[in-house]
Amino acid sequence: MGTRPRTVAVVEDNPSMRTSVERLLNACGLRTEGYSSAEAFLSHATPAKLGCVVLDMHLVDMSGMELRRRLKTAHSRLPVIFITAIDDDALELEARRVGCLAYLQKPFAAASLIAAVKEALAGDAMD
Repeated sequence: MGTRPRTVAVVEDNPSMRTSVERLLNACGLRTEGYSSAEAFLSHATPAKLGCVVLDMHLVDMSGMELRRRLKTAHSRLPVIFITAIDDDALELEARRVGCLAYLQKPFAAASLIAAVKEALAGDAMD
């Protein structure tokens, strides 16, 4: 299987966190597209051109979980890496049930995010 596109969508409503994640990934040689909401992602992103999505669980209006469900319903095979500030085992279980490559709690180690993104981009994370 070939390598996935190397652009990473970062869907995070906190501008500082979104910028931090994008800068980290850019420093690793990856392109990023930042979105402040699930709705913005749905309106403007081209999933076929993306390698994966770093997705906040708790967004204003549509949640990250709902966005993941919509992508899955649309038969998207785009790998999702959830990030969250909430320590909730039931939420993590639900995230894994709807199909996520990784579930990282803020503040997460940069190396954890980079490893998850690299795994997604390798093409082995297709769900």
